Amino acid sequence: MDDSTNGADPNGPMYYNGVYHLFYQLNPFGPLFSNQMYWGHSVSHDLINWTPLGLAIAPTQPFDINSCWSGSATVLPGNQPVILYTGIDSQNRQVQNLAVPKNLSDPYLQEWVKYTGNPVINLPDGIQESDFRDPTTAWLADDGKWRIVVGSQKDKTGIAFLYQSPDFVNWTRHESPLHAVAGTGIWECPDFFPVRVDSTNGLDTSVMNDGVKHVLKVGLFDYARDYYMIGDYSPVIENYVPENELTLATLRYDYGKYYASKSFFDPVKNRRILMAWVNESDSEVDDIAKGWSGLHSFPRSIWLDQSQKQLVQWPIEEIEMLHENEASFRNKNLDDGSVIEILGITAWQADVKISFKLANLDEAEKLDPSGIDPQLICSQMDASMKGKFGPFGLLALASHDLIEKTAIFFRVFQNNERYIVLMCSDQSRSSARNGLDKTTYGAFVDIDPQQEEISLRTLIDHSIIESFGGGGKTCITARVYPTLAIGEEAHLFAFNNGTESVVISELRAWSVKKAQINIEETISCPDQ
Repeated sequence: MDDSTNGADPNGPMYYNGVYHLFYQLNPFGPLFSNQMYWGHSVSHDLINWTPLGLAIAPTQPFDINSCWSGSATVLPGNQPVILYTGIDSQNRQVQNLAVPKNLSDPYLQEWVKYTGNPVINLPDGIQESDFRDPTTAWLADDGKWRIVVGSQKDKTGIAFLYQSPDFVNWTRHESPLHAVAGTGIWECPDFFPVRVDSTNGLDTSVMNDGVKHVLKVGLFDYARDYYMIGDYSPVIENYVPENELTLATLRYDYGKYYASKSFFDPVKNRRILMAWVNESDSEVDDIAKGWSGLHSFPRSIWLDQSQKQLVQWPIEEIEMLHENEASFRNKNLDDGSVIEILGITAWQADVKISFKLANLDEAEKLDPSGIDPQLICSQMDASMKGKFGPFGLLALASHDLIEKTAIFFRVFQNNERYIVLMCSDQSRSSARNGLDKTTYGAFVDIDPQQEEISLRTLIDHSIIESFGGGGKTCITARVYPTLAIGEEAHLFAFNNGTESVVISELRAWSVKKAQINIEETISCPDQ
């Protein structure tokens, strides 16, 4: 793959005949998003090491000549993979197109053929030409019809249009959308899938029974954030009723840089896997200088929390293939102002698990969380501002003198005999460079620190820090660009800047070896 590329939305991830496939939005001619986007394609046998292949879908026909935008893959009965994607046609209208593999005997499905009858779904009447995109993975109901959702809007009402088809070619729009919410703007990169109410195992997209709920995820383009709803779906009456209505204060997969996410069912380990586009925090000038922009998050397993009120996310277990040089300790007290370096691992690429135990919680500061933006609290009370319980957590990609550092930390408050746990990712001192987006992120974690320890897992890799609080109930992804804390000059610390002591009940950390990413291999094709 050319180094000078823009990698954006993950598209059509799937497992097929022993191979994991990841397609993605790609500009093969430069590092910035362009008006000529293609589908890149990489394959893996373990979701860790990825080999890039040639372009899967390129803008070549009147129905996609001005770009091949996002979409999804579905494996039809008979083990037939198909792709639905959005094409920008010759009149700059967003339409939905179908493509199939040219040669099913090719284990890597390197060539895709577009259906000659494209588009299979035209722009609906009354919808702006640029407001109709990103078909979901399809699901099959008992009536024998396939369903998909396509994202849209009308007069700032976000819409998930629902389409049905008996044959995957002839699609009819249902009389009412699957869901719509006024004032949210265009919905893009929607995802719709079932989750078990009694298990962490994933499900194929077509599973529907009394033991599942359904997740509708939408990307709000106006805010570049992914939000999701959990609810009940009936294919008989095509009715979706979310338990949490979509607002800007409701559930998100990730409260940092994490967008255009896409999930798929992995039948090998019976899990649903989630990946997302993580864009840059520097400027377009910087992107041009380095020759690339955008990356994909580390794959996460995703399931419904026991409370059934939210989803839980956790790095896939295959990361352990990359672990080496473990560092660990237990029962270490952190008094006010304590900073402990975590030695024996490579702080530049690391996987860190840490659990904090708190006592005397009745001393916690008061906070009424209703109507409060947790990100604003994190911005106003950054890692340098002393509280009672907190800030305590990790200082990642830190220089030895702490001039540069990214602080991932917690604060604990109380309100009406309840305790509130706040998680923050503070980039304000992440780099000595100017001109970077150093937004501080924050979210509440739905745990009771009286009943359980406060846990944090953080994946660190050069310029990306993915953090999972409360066992994966709250996730925050940050992009940082240190100038001092690079390579062997990067350090990792545990810290407490609160007046109350906290105890690290356990810390385990590993160096993470470099995976094989974007390394060309010679892949032999079977005879055509």
